[in-house]
Amino acid sequence: MCPDPDDDQPAIVRRFQPCPRHRPNAGRELARHLISTCTNDGDLVAETHPTNDSVLAACGELGRRGVACVPHFPLAQYIGAGLRERSGEPQSGLAMRPCRPDQMSMALADHLGRAALVIAAPPLRPPQKRTGRHLCPGCPTAAATSKPIPLGSVLLASWRMLRPGGHLAVITTARHEHGQFIDPAPHIIHLAQTLKFRYSQHVIALNVPTVNGVLVQSDPCGLAQVRDEHADALPPAARVHADVCLFTKPHTAPTENRAQQGKGRA
Repeated sequence: MCPDPDDDQPAIVRRFQPCPRHRPNAGRELARHLISTCTNDGDLVAETHPTNDSVLAACGELGRRGVACVPHFPLAQYIGAGLRERSGEPQSGLAMRPCRPDQMSMALADHLGRAALVIAAPPLRPPQKRTGRHLCPGCPTAAATSKPIPLGSVLLASWRMLRPGGHLAVITTARHEHGQFIDPAPHIIHLAQTLKFRYSQHVIALNVPTVNGVLVQSDPCGLAQVRDEHADALPPAARVHADVCLFTKPHTAPTENRAQQGKGRA
């Protein structure tokens, strides 16, 4: 890894740090696995909700073209700085477009119907305003929109981007919130099938490493803090895995009017 040649970039990287709401579900290893499994050399991969450079970096390493929807300039700086620090030089075939996920098919009109894979990892909760150091790059991006983006609109834009036989990977996770168990996967599957995506597979991806079959703590945010085994209180909740819903666009696609039925649903 070579240092970034721009003196301003290290400061940008230190300033931004994803909050627990926007810690990336699409980590680098998961991105590498999805890209290597679902695409071939030179294929196009699109990312709808980036919070770091994991997907674009994996595209560069594996010889794929990659494009990410990045509506907020500081987030684009953060991702670009990470890419340059990894490679030490600009990488061809990687790009960011200043658009929201639901605007992807308009902002990437030159790539309509050509993507082999779309990776979507919608944020789990609404953003919160944060000030000072260590700002979350995902929160300003989500706050830039006047209202939540319907997931159905994002899936429709993904449908338009994909070529026949292309794949859509939606990354989410089940969670407890306000005393209730929330599992977004069934709703995601319903919306995708309404658009006539074919549901291919459900994958469980661990977000933390294991040693001899036991989850270990890689950092304070990656797993609950270590506690006394005799303590009465439970440790704080932590996300240890992600759910990957994998869909395929059929080779015989329905008409645009039929696909529109899923637009605007959330």
